Amino acid sequence: MPSNSSALTAISPIDGRYQQKTQPLAQFFSEYALIKYRVTVEIEWLKSLSEST
Repeated sequence: MPSNSSALTAISPIDGRYQQKTQPLAQFFSEYALIKYRVTVEIEWLKSLSEST
């Protein structure tokens, strides 16, 4: 997870004021996390498809 704060790691607009409290959640609920886990699922799906043919 990137350590710097950006639009991809922000959970919502409250991240500015409450960053200390929301930072642990960013690894699961941020835009970056969505992209990361979506790519992980797609890779596993492609691996599964390649094994079944």
